[in-house]
Amino acid sequence: MEIAIIASDKKKELMTEFCIAYCGILSRHNLCATATTGKYISEATGLEIEKLLAGSHGGQQQIASRIAFNEIDLLLIFRDTASDAEYDDAESSIIRMCDVQNIPVATNIATAEALILALDRGDLDWRMYVNPRYSDKA
Repeated sequence: MEIAIIASDKKKELMTEFCIAYCGILSRHNLCATATTGKYISEATGLEIEKLLAGSHGGQQQIASRIAFNEIDLLLIFRDTASDAEYDDAESSIIRMCDVQNIPVATNIATAEALILALDRGDLDWRMYVNPRYSDKA
């Protein structure tokens, strides 16, 4: 499965801790993340992560593009809702695109845990039938 990861500055530590806790599950999937988030996670876990541009330099748009083409199977996006984040519009747009493409998305650690455990059980295997990257395998 293709998993995209984004974390606001104030949520990077939480995202890293989450990835440490679920490293075994995440290691069986393809991961991409915005630059700094990906760096923190890969350094803490040893996970292989495709690091995109920094969120403020187009990384969120790179993930949004993959979502628009239905090439992401799961999005983990931990947002800082306590401040006036400068990326609110971009984040809302990404989440809206996930709704359009029926891509499971977690915006907090509770939902992320539920989705990661569902992924581990095989509950998200239906994504293999709608993601064009798997068209020759389905």
